[in-house]
Amino acid sequence: MGRVSQAQAEENRRRVVQTASRLFREQGTHVSVADLMKAAGLTHGGFYKQFASKEALVDEATAHAFDGFARLREDGLERRAGQRDAAQRALISTYLSAEHRDSAAAGCPAAGLASDMARASGSDTARRVYAEGVADFARWLATEDEGGLARLSTLVGALVLARATKGSPVSEEILTAAREALTGTGPAQPPSPPARRP
Repeated sequence: MGRVSQAQAEENRRRVVQTASRLFREQGTHVSVADLMKAAGLTHGGFYKQFASKEALVDEATAHAFDGFARLREDGLERRAGQRDAAQRALISTYLSAEHRDSAAAGCPAAGLASDMARASGSDTARRVYAEGVADFARWLATEDEGGLARLSTLVGALVLARATKGSPVSEEILTAAREALTGTGPAQPPSPPARRP
């Protein structure tokens, strides 16, 4: 079998980074190199020709995920002719939807990679990229009255909780309550009072 051309090697690397970006958001960074390469349609042996280590791939995949998410936000702003409020409301509604809850692999990296970063599974580089991506998302969500961190925390927290409770009625209630609180589309429902003990 002949050597892989430089163009093919670059394409293979791009495919591995894209695949890793999806799998890490969906399953976590503990996904094995063998499973990752299989999902990318490549052989396990080819991994170390492309990356110095799995940690190096986590760094690149984290950056790739945040870059893609930033492009989606900016595309939404452009579609709304620069109307930031309308673009923010649209993003919030999409972010706090059942479709986004159920699509972790293509979803927000702030939510999808949070557990891995909190457990220090990422390198210093991945953690720095993650922190920069979170800060950038918060700036995008900022309003005249608020810097965006509270809105971002509500979005990410609601999505993580909705994913963790998927299949129960509370999952939809979390999404609805957070969406209403952030967009002003109606009152957020207070939590049910605890059941009384006999």
